[in-house]
Amino acid sequence: MSRVVNLNAFVTPVENFPSPGILFQDLTPLMRDASALKTSVAQLVEPFRSSQLTAVAGIDARGFIFGAMAAAALNVGFIPIRKPGKLPRATQTVDYALEYGTNSLAIHQDALDGSDRVLLIDDVLATGGTAAAGITLLERSHATIVACAFVLEIAALNGRALLKDIPAHVLLQR
Repeated sequence: MSRVVNLNAFVTPVENFPSPGILFQDLTPLMRDASALKTSVAQLVEPFRSSQLTAVAGIDARGFIFGAMAAAALNVGFIPIRKPGKLPRATQTVDYALEYGTNSLAIHQDALDGSDRVLLIDDVLATGGTAAAGITLLERSHATIVACAFVLEIAALNGRALLKDIPAHVLLQR
């Protein structure tokens, strides 16, 4: 008999990380527990099983964990969206703002094309800057973005406002 997993119990708030004033939501306890990890991935992909996806894109770094597992569960390929300088071939890059600074993301120029239907996955939706940067890269690749999926949304930061009209599937809200 399988146990019911309360995913919320596996999210640990960490004050003042990565900088003062930030309340970081740590998902590593969730990833450490096999049942919680398996449950979260199953819940992330369930709405998209019949969406005719061709790929899942995951954002560096924790989005890789959930994204690669989701891609395997959906039997589609995985597209890494990485920090600059981490991909070996020609890339396109976009800069974006975080709640505690700025950063950039990159994707291989030939990763996707207009025939692709993609699910974008990251661990947390906070201010939306990282997700919006991922969306921009996927749009530049001419792929159709079916939806975004996140394990956790920090609703008070209103990150959904930056997702344009792309549907967002979220497992937990804080």
